[in-house]
Amino acid sequence: MYRLITLIFAITALSSCKLFKSNLMLRTPKNYNYDKLIDSLGRIDYKIAPNDAIVYRIMPNDGFKLVDLANGANVLRSDIDVIVESDGNIKMPLIGRLNIGGLTLIEAEKIMEEKYSEYYVKPFVSLRVNNKRVIVFPGNTGLAKVVALANNNTTVLEVIASAGGIPDDGKAYKVKLIRNNPIPGQKSLVFLMDLSRIEGLEVGKAKVQANDIIYIEPRYRPLKTFSTELAPVISVLTSLLIIYQISKLR
Repeated sequence: MYRLITLIFAITALSSCKLFKSNLMLRTPKNYNYDKLIDSLGRIDYKIAPNDAIVYRIMPNDGFKLVDLANGANVLRSDIDVIVESDGNIKMPLIGRLNIGGLTLIEAEKIMEEKYSEYYVKPFVSLRVNNKRVIVFPGNTGLAKVVALANNNTTVLEVIASAGGIPDDGKAYKVKLIRNNPIPGQKSLVFLMDLSRIEGLEVGKAKVQANDIIYIEPRYRPLKTFSTELAPVISVLTSLLIIYQISKLR
């Protein structure tokens, strides 16, 4: 029995964190230098990104009627949609290719209105992105969700609420917001949020961007993990010990 106990502790000591925390994702070192979620960054409006599906309407006379771009007639027609290419360009009727990547919807609408003013009187442009989504990993529950963003200025708290909130084994004081860096070639931005206190309400109001990742770090329960991970090993060793003892009696 002494040898069995010694062997079990040896296995435990030699086991790395990957054995006991094999399902943890997006880990950061203890002294990781998190990016600072400054107010201007947290309140920034949504920026158009590659692969966004842009639904747009163009109306003359400040929106009196929707322009039928196919026939040039001032009759009502359904919305038109385009996909933002990897270089930020979209292909538009009449004006051709237009780069709107990295712009807010308001900025893109203004540019398109200026372009279409060559063809229509006082054009009014309305844009909407209909395929924005955020990935949420809520703790250690295995219930990760892709949350579609119905509104342009959805906050972190709204996304977490849509995903079911913070589970029992999630750390409300350690929520990571991971965002693609707008500077090409630079590493992703990682913001650390403490939503366990009322002061966290302000950072929780930060607006999410398409393709953001919200990761709620789970609590590590060593006793539960130990029993779960080592139970098969202990069972095998116990069986071998019993067989060994029986063989000695013969």
